[in-house]
Amino acid sequence: MYITQIKNGKVEIRKISGSLVRTIGNGDAVSADLNSDQSLVVITTIKGKVEIRKINGSLVRTIGNGNAIDAKWYNNEIAISTDKGKTELRKESGSLIKTF
Repeated sequence: MYITQIKNGKVEIRKISGSLVRTIGNGDAVSADLNSDQSLVVITTIKGKVEIRKINGSLVRTIGNGNAIDAKWYNNEIAISTDKGKTELRKESGSLIKTF
């Protein structure tokens, strides 16, 4: 079981005990969230981009329109809060399901 922590813009993956597993990202993260099986991390960057990364740190894809302020996993989908007060529900592939 892992948790995420942001330090100096980097995402730290930590065990529940607190010990560091690895650090991932480009140093511009503002939030991060692990999916339910803890194989993927969704990272929101300072520039409003949303990155999906494997737990080992490799980039899977970048999604969204560059206006994200936060992103969280919701089952196998990603809920992205935007700077316009909307929430985009997207598939893991990045395709838009709906906006509300």
